[in-house]
Order: sequence, then structure tokens, then C-alpha cells
Amino acid sequence: MLSSIRNTIVYEPIKVLVIGSGGREHALCWKLAQSPLVRRLYCAPGNGGTDLVAKTENVAIAVDDSHALTQFAVTNKIDLVVVGPDNPLANGIVDIMEGCGLRVFGPNKAAARLEWSKAYAKEVMKAAGIPTARFYTCDSYDSGAEHVKQNSWARVVKVDGLALGKGVYVCDSEEETLEALAEVFASRRFGDAGNCVVLEERLAGEEISLLTFCDGKRLVPMPPCQDHKRRFAGDKGANTGGMGAFSPVDLYESCKNEISSQVLVPLERALNDGTLFYKGILYIGLMMVPGECTQAQKYNPYVLEFNARFGDPETQALLPRLRSDLLPVLWACTEGTLDETRLEWSTDVSCCVVAVTQSYPGASSKGDDIVLGALPPGTTLFHSGTALVNGKLQTAGGRILSVTGMAPSMEVAVHNAYLGLRAVSFANMDFRCDIARRAKAQCRSN
Repeated sequence: MLSSIRNTIVYEPIKVLVIGSGGREHALCWKLAQSPLVRRLYCAPGNGGTDLVAKTENVAIAVDDSHALTQFAVTNKIDLVVVGPDNPLANGIVDIMEGCGLRVFGPNKAAARLEWSKAYAKEVMKAAGIPTARFYTCDSYDSGAEHVKQNSWARVVKVDGLALGKGVYVCDSEEETLEALAEVFASRRFGDAGNCVVLEERLAGEEISLLTFCDGKRLVPMPPCQDHKRRFAGDKGANTGGMGAFSPVDLYESCKNEISSQVLVPLERALNDGTLFYKGILYIGLMMVPGECTQAQKYNPYVLEFNARFGDPETQALLPRLRSDLLPVLWACTEGTLDETRLEWSTDVSCCVVAVTQSYPGASSKGDDIVLGALPPGTTLFHSGTALVNGKLQTAGGRILSVTGMAPSMEVAVHNAYLGLRAVSFANMDFRCDIARRAKAQCRSN
């Protein structure tokens, strides 16, 4: 067990349960398994990659079966539960587990509303004075359509509830925006999650994913990432869960003070004055919009969204850069003692590239054999949609896997990631060929 005594942390190896089955959960297990403080790891339900991680055992319990997961954690005397995906958080798994005396890393249902309700998140930003795009909330096609016709800035449609990363439409015209509204309200594609929609101004700039640890009072940022959500090179095609990411982002450094004063400080103020309660990972999606700041070529930060958990594939890009033990900081977030924890990050940079089937996201691959060769130095393989079936590694839907390259320079990190993908193959395998291309453009503009 971990406990704080006079600012000295005393450790005894513990048992950890990680909930989830994606690349994020594989990366979490991979990093936690390196900790001498972890005696045993369980991943529910896990994937073909987590099944191969040292100290780790997959548990065949679905992520949405909160009561079975709680029973398993209680029966097996789990010391710390780490919740990966958004749905269990929105369903209140933290509330259920904490009610049974378990220690859980992640926000309760009320706090996780920052992610599962886009409308609520907007109101929190507005109350805290955090810059965000203009918005309008509607609960019917007619009210939304009227607003779109009267306001040319309303070109982004966001489903209020969770939609598996598919509930955002970035539109180019009034006609396209109205079609998006019809798909949400008329076709009921998103079910109850689409009962409310946030219409938003479309901002132009560079996106940054800023993941922060939060212990209820403090926010400790990780290095920034940039995600690539569009399916095809050149940011074409449908939005996906993420086709790759790189870290760090040079643009972040040039506006670090503005991000801190306009976003992080107001959030910490809300945490400390009791208007916001939150523990776990607070993922802040930023849009850096060109404008006048304190230096030459500067950008103004706007918050696009909050997520209530580690991002995917950002986690696969970030954790290989973390030199420190991950376990103490997760524990500190549950204890409210982040000020006693220090994190050390590698100066090497990272690039993560996601491999999918060619038909993704419309359809994915299940049951096809995956062939793994020897990975080159400077690369790490993370599994997402994989499974071990009778000892054979097979595809299991969604994004299949990713390779993260590390190196002193982004150019070499990118090279390593794509070189690592050559060691992997499955039927109709595909990936974007331009991950981290914007990193070079940012270097030139700064």
C-alpha cells in the first residue's frame, strides 16, 4: 500500500486493475508493469497486447459491466483501479466502486460530465472565463436550423452526449451543417446522446492536446501532444478516434504563458473555490488561433473540449517519454497530494502512427491473422483492436495497433515509427503517411 508520512512516500507493491481494451490501456499496462511498486496487474477486458505484458492478466469482463468489475476488484483486493474509457465514467463506475471502499483513479459521474455533456462543459468554461468558441445549444432540428440560417459562424455540430468520438461534424457550408443536424435529430444515429446539440463557431488554427493530472486542487500538465483525427493524409476524410499523434508541440512553448493564465489558472481557481470538483486526468483540447499576443508570431488559446480520461492515441505518444514511475502520480491524484510528486520526462520526442484496415472507420477487421516481425530500435508497439485466439494474434475491430517512434529529433522519431510499421502486417492494413508533418511547419513558423 502507498501512504504519505511527513512528505515521505512509503511504498509496498500493490495490485492494480486497468479497465479498457484499447491502445491507451495497453500503454497504461506497459508503463505500470515497469513499476517496482506494482505486484500484479489485471486488465479488463484487455487485448492481445495486454495479454503479453509482464505481471498482467486479462480479465473477461466488459467495460460497461460496472457491478462485475466492482465485484472482481473487491474479491481480488485490488489496491488501485484505473479507468481507461469514457463510457464507464459516464455510467458512474467510480461512484459504485468508491461506495464499496475501492480506490479509483478517475472522476465520478458528476465530474465526468465535463466530457459526457458538451453543453455542460461550455457552461463551465463560460462561468470560469475560459476562452472558447461561440456556441448555441438546441434540442430540436427546427431550433438548430433556425440558428444556423441566422448565424453564418455556426458551422460545427457537436452531439451533447458521448458518441464514441463520432459525434462532431465540422462543416463547410450552411447546407452541410443542416444535413448534420438532420442526421443527429431525424435519423437518431446517436440515440439519446443526440437529444441535445451544441452548435459552435468553426475556429481555424492548430490543435493541441494538453493532458493534465488533477488531484482536486491542482493541475499538473504533461507535455503537449497533437492528434490527427481525420482518416486520410492531408486531414481528409471522416473524423476517427485518432490516426496518430506526436509530442511535444513546439507551438505550445511559444504560448505557454497564455495557456496557463487563460486556461489552467481559471480551472484551478474553480477547483479551489468549490465551483468545480474533479480528480483524475483532465484532457484539455485546445485550438491555437493566430492573433496578437505578447510576442511576435503568437496564437490565442481556445478550449474546444474536455475529456475525462487519458487520450488515445496521445497516451501511446506520451508514456514512452515518461521517465518517472507512473504509479505514484496516479496514487497522488486519489490522495490530493500532487504537490509531493515530481515527474521527469525524456528530452526525446515521439511520433505514434495508428494502423487500421482500409475500410476504417466505416468497417473494420475482425478475425484476420496479424504477423509481427522484429521491431527496430527506438520503437514500441501498442495493441488496440487485437485478440489472442488459440495462441494466434488476430484483428478484433476498430483501430488495430500503433507504433511509437522515439528519437532526439522529430524527423528521426517519424522515421522510426514508420520503420516499425514495416514489421507488422494484416489483411488490408492501412495508415496515414503524414503523421507529425505539422511539427516541421511549426518549427519553421517559430
